[in-house]
Amino acid sequence: MSKSSKKKIYSKDGVDVEEESLFSSFAGSVCKKSYKNSHCVKVHDLSGGNFRGPRPFVLKNLPKGYLIEASTDGIGTKGILHDAAKTHHLAAYDIIAMTASDITRFGGVPLIFVNVFDTSSIGNAGDDVSKTYKSAIAGLGKVAKESKLVLLKGETAQMGDAIGSDITDSKTKLNWSGTMIGAYHKNKMITGDTLAPGQVIIALKENGFRCNGISSVRKALKTKFGKEWWKNPKAKESIKASATPSVLYDTYVNTLHGWYSKNFKPEVVIHSIVHLSGGALKEKLAKDILFPKKLSAEIFDLWEPPKIMRDCASWRNITDEEFYEVWHGGQGMLLIIEAKDANYCIKRAKDFGIKAKIAGKIFKESESRVIIHSKLTLGKKIIYN
Repeated sequence: MSKSSKKKIYSKDGVDVEEESLFSSFAGSVCKKSYKNSHCVKVHDLSGGNFRGPRPFVLKNLPKGYLIEASTDGIGTKGILHDAAKTHHLAAYDIIAMTASDITRFGGVPLIFVNVFDTSSIGNAGDDVSKTYKSAIAGLGKVAKESKLVLLKGETAQMGDAIGSDITDSKTKLNWSGTMIGAYHKNKMITGDTLAPGQVIIALKENGFRCNGISSVRKALKTKFGKEWWKNPKAKESIKASATPSVLYDTYVNTLHGWYSKNFKPEVVIHSIVHLSGGALKEKLAKDILFPKKLSAEIFDLWEPPKIMRDCASWRNITDEEFYEVWHGGQGMLLIIEAKDANYCIKRAKDFGIKAKIAGKIFKESESRVIIHSKLTLGKKIIYN
């Protein structure tokens, strides 16, 4: 059997090697355009023009004694929502939000991203499948520029039936994961050790779901619109809203924290950063941050939940207590700062297109607790202790 015949058979089996090489070459070009996004990263391209070649890097312009960190995450089943809404071009916001914020929340700065892009089959050159997946990679290039990130390299895999989805016959299934490489410094760590009564909680607004609790979102869509919810014309707007990409807070927060200034001096002191991913307010704020310090908080002015989040809660009959554990409720990140710095932080957020407001305060009492004034049900209070 000839070499060309083997390729044709492999293509029929679901993997087109030649098209995969063309796709990877396109992805490589997107990565190469990002190499000057960060003044802290110098990429040495030793590939000789081959997209598979080595691209080692060095870090520069960082404070003496910096440490390197890596954080790995993925978009989970939100890829199904992007596929249903045909918003593959916006999925990069979610993968960067999940990986970058896990470094930012401890006082570090995200710098370099390496990703794994799983597809069903990348299709044929120029067809709708190929264009759809390329739009996702092009979107990653756009997000990297906005976020001062270098896209070092990645891996594209044609996974066929190995990618699961509610939409079993889709030709544009998507699973995206990756590793963010960043820098820490012992003098810039944000660990919560300086938390104290009188400090305030700033809530950064989120417009849709991030990448947690998506199984409940899909179940809600199924409950409301039927087993094949993605085919129901009445579900179109709800699907599009459920796939709204994550807001990126990292450049704003790291500007406040001084990573982009010449002397690395913070604009304000941030005592704690809470990324409201899995477990949301109960796990990430109460159990992880406040209770170990024997502190309490009252959260009296959260952002209103996005309409689609409120709808999903109604369709699934989710209680207020579970609502703020499964989802973020309208804020993707919290900053705990001194009260005197609140107005500055809120005003500064506008420079990055982010809405921020004072949502609560820290206090101390004999038994630690977190009191949440729910925005889901008027007059409802939730108490974690």
